[in-house]
Amino acid sequence: MTDHALPPRTPMAAFLHMMWSKEKVWLFSALLLAVLFVLVPAQGATSAAFAAQNLLNVAPFLILSIGIAAYAGATGADGLIARAFTGSPMVMILIAAAAGGLSPFCSCGVIPLIAALLAMGVPLSAVMAFWLASPVMDPSMFMLTTGVLGLEFAVAKTITAVALGVFGGITVHLIAKTGGLADPLREGVGNGGCGASKVRTVQPVVWRFWAETARVTKFWHEGIKTTLFLAKWLTLAFLLESLMLAWLPADLVASALGGTGLAPIGIATLVGVPAYLNGYAALPLVGGLMEQGMAPGAGLAFLVAGGVSSLPAAVAVWALVKRQVFVLYIALALVGSFASGLLFQLWTMV
Repeated sequence: MTDHALPPRTPMAAFLHMMWSKEKVWLFSALLLAVLFVLVPAQGATSAAFAAQNLLNVAPFLILSIGIAAYAGATGADGLIARAFTGSPMVMILIAAAAGGLSPFCSCGVIPLIAALLAMGVPLSAVMAFWLASPVMDPSMFMLTTGVLGLEFAVAKTITAVALGVFGGITVHLIAKTGGLADPLREGVGNGGCGASKVRTVQPVVWRFWAETARVTKFWHEGIKTTLFLAKWLTLAFLLESLMLAWLPADLVASALGGTGLAPIGIATLVGVPAYLNGYAALPLVGGLMEQGMAPGAGLAFLVAGGVSSLPAAVAVWALVKRQVFVLYIALALVGSFASGLLFQLWTMV
């Protein structure tokens, strides 16, 4: 205790302090929108509509994954799901990477599913394999990529998706064997690292959980808590995305990614990570750049890096996992994107 104690907070100041400490993400999003409406009213309206529309678009994935996670937790089935991933690590990584390459999740849409899997105690190696592969390719993306960039490019992107997942999964598995990356979720997200206990301890499963008041309470508590957590971070992510789409000139991206050699592949990788471009919207841009002489490897690196770790996705991931897992996720995205672009470039030169 100091000699000069701070003056007591007024009730309003105390309330604002409590709101900021607990709901700073919501408040920051509201403040960002307020500033936009004051300084750039048209952009404020556009950003608000963009965030609302994208939240509606991702709502089915949110509701499904959150509902499954809450149901699994209330019934005790999460232990069964977690134990399904306790077989051979290599097999689980391969299955997860292949499933990711076929799933229709974008880099933000996959976040709620990742949160549910980690909360259930599913090993981070298998989750990371799915996490990295999922946003890169899906069946509809394959068809569109074929139409815009050709079958060879679409096949290369599909192979890259699965290979990136396997690479990331194996890397995480090797690190985990040394004792690293324990309890990947941040404190207070899902069940944290405690989900691993569901794998070791067999608990009875009560499928009709609604017959027990405690289980019903747990269902609603977990569902509401997870919904609010993901909604606030995705709202901020979509607001940031709207600003990047509005204020990042497409011709600036074009000038940075033009040319041939290793440099464009490296630049494309670095630009692709923070610069969000919807995977479908990015295809015509990359197609146009390739017609102007951009190396195919740079185009692939840009699409993969942007798909896996765009700024909105990175914001959501930062809120979900601990710092070392986040850094590893970004590193895997960078290395994998650059390597895929380099290998594809060498393939096209043969």
